[in-house]
Amino acid sequence: MALSISAVVLLAIIVFILVKKSGLKAGHAVVCVLFGFYLASSTIAPTISDLTTNVADMIGSFKF
Repeated sequence: MALSISAVVLLAIIVFILVKKSGLKAGHAVVCVLFGFYLASSTIAPTISDLTTNVADMIGSFKF
């Protein structure tokens, strides 16, 4: 059975865990979110999208 989860949901869970357990302050998390929004509108966004797609495809091709 293949489990498909959105990268946004996965990253949101990671940030939540870091805020609760690792001492990441909420202000730092907000700065990271804002950085992500500005990065998404930059010219490097397609390259990052291609990279994450390729990494997800590589992970998906592993046979366990």
